[in-house]
Amino acid sequence: MGQIQDDGLPHWTLETIYPGLNSESFRADYDSWVDEIVALRSLFDQAGIGRVDHVLPTNTETVRALDSAIEATNAVETKGHQLYAYIMSYVTTDSRNTEAQGWMSRLQTQLAELEKLEPRLIAWVGSLDVSAITAQSPIARAHRFWLDRARTRGEHLMSQAEEELAADLNTTGGRAWSRFYSNFSSQISAEIEIDGESRVLPMTAIRNLASEPDRDLRRRAYEVELAAWEAHAMPVAAALNSIKGQANVLNRRRRWASPLDLALFNNNIDRATLDAMLDAARTHLPDFRRYLRVKAKALSVDRCAWYDLFAPVGKFERTWTFDTARAFIVEQFGSFSTSLGNMAIRAFADRWIDAEPRDGKRGGAFCMWVRNGESRILTNFQQAYGGVSTLAHELGHAYHNLNLVQRTYLQRGTPMTLAETASTFCQIIVRNAALREATPREQLAILEADLQDSTQVVVDILSRFMFETVLFERRNDRELSAHELCDLMLDAQRETYGDGLDEALYHPYMWAVKPHYYSAVFYNFPYMFGLLFGLGIYAKYRSSPQGFVDRYESLLSATGMESAAPLADRFGIDITRPEFWESSLALIAEDIQRFERLVGGAHS
Repeated sequence: MGQIQDDGLPHWTLETIYPGLNSESFRADYDSWVDEIVALRSLFDQAGIGRVDHVLPTNTETVRALDSAIEATNAVETKGHQLYAYIMSYVTTDSRNTEAQGWMSRLQTQLAELEKLEPRLIAWVGSLDVSAITAQSPIARAHRFWLDRARTRGEHLMSQAEEELAADLNTTGGRAWSRFYSNFSSQISAEIEIDGESRVLPMTAIRNLASEPDRDLRRRAYEVELAAWEAHAMPVAAALNSIKGQANVLNRRRRWASPLDLALFNNNIDRATLDAMLDAARTHLPDFRRYLRVKAKALSVDRCAWYDLFAPVGKFERTWTFDTARAFIVEQFGSFSTSLGNMAIRAFADRWIDAEPRDGKRGGAFCMWVRNGESRILTNFQQAYGGVSTLAHELGHAYHNLNLVQRTYLQRGTPMTLAETASTFCQIIVRNAALREATPREQLAILEADLQDSTQVVVDILSRFMFETVLFERRNDRELSAHELCDLMLDAQRETYGDGLDEALYHPYMWAVKPHYYSAVFYNFPYMFGLLFGLGIYAKYRSSPQGFVDRYESLLSATGMESAAPLADRFGIDITRPEFWESSLALIAEDIQRFERLVGGAHS
């Protein structure tokens, strides 16, 4: 791996982490990690770490036990994450790699053993006087935020035996269904005619055709995609029902009022903040529908269909090849800060990026940290501005990872709400730079690509949130058929996209398309938070650039050590009030107005 393909799209290199899955260094690290899990269990047993029905004295023995537990947990989790990221780099780019799949299965079995220890530590922390112990221990003081949250999590634990059973069953339950979905969906392909030639393409390539300028090709790709999902819907629906059903059972057992309450806790925000953001988004839905009507005008159609959502508008004089994207991103990142620019140079030079769409590769894009500020970035690159924007977004995650390099594993637990901050910020840097250099036709194309993203992150995310909310409610009673899931998805799309799209041409199988439903609970609203929070942070940068970079990097380094509200307060932002969210959405509305003027000029 690591070679550059003939079409110029790179595969990431993994040899710098380990020479291969059969290498001595990989196997040695894996074996030592398994031994460290055993040693961690032994440490917990010897120190009596587990549920205690009384408050423990804050003495030397207790402090020493906590310090040892924190340091050992950080070490074993860090090594385990590196092994996981390495194996994931294989299975997400080639789901047919049976050797990598076997290693992932082995690793997940060991992760289950590690997961059994976590509730023991959390329950034990609940018996500590955290204020007293942090006064005596620098290690505990550095992990105060994690300790405080652990006490809350401890209130939602089942018995130790139940938690251990849940960890064991998860390897053949929710986690197994999630892995099944990833492997199964990555191997779906479909036949489509392109330029008079019948071709069989993987689903990632079929979905990429949604960005083609030829509307007939987009329509046929949409129809082929829906037919493919329909043909494969039953096992995918089984996976979704099983994952959500397990989540409901465990949430009830752990005494969470709802899956959403757990998601809010995991994302370090409260319900008032979420409601303020969602209410503001609903208020601005007419803006996005207006944008879609203007886009229909630009495309010379009466109304946009689903397959028009990603249709290009405007035209670039330049071709956004991967090499063009690389040079542009490096230059613009460097204009913001030396550290951001150097990180981008390193990411390209050291081949952190896998950009080629291909059979067996997971769709979409993501970034995962591996070790010491080093990341791996997966995209399915398209030679269009949208491909550049996605690449900038994922490199923003890598920049965030770099700023967390000095944090321990327990300190760097960044929630999804804050994990989108740097990625959104980097997208805006690239977007604004591209607009400055663009002709009017290019400005139209850039704004269109940006509004595509904003529509997905506000309108589509809202539809996904609505869908998942109802799905969890209905799943309490019984499993839902693929047909019922489609109906729920269409209801959510009607409520959000409304008359902005042709209601006869929505996408009922978006519940099958998005992998987020199969990996986490409410893995949707944090994206909206990230976009709107990132817009607000960027506005602060534009108004007060002096000293901003240092403050910004300090915020990124602390996203696992404070809740979202106090971090936002560092920049004078109150996320609990709707005014902030309204101000960010107003910036998008300004882009829509600018887009409308450009479309009007092009059609005059």
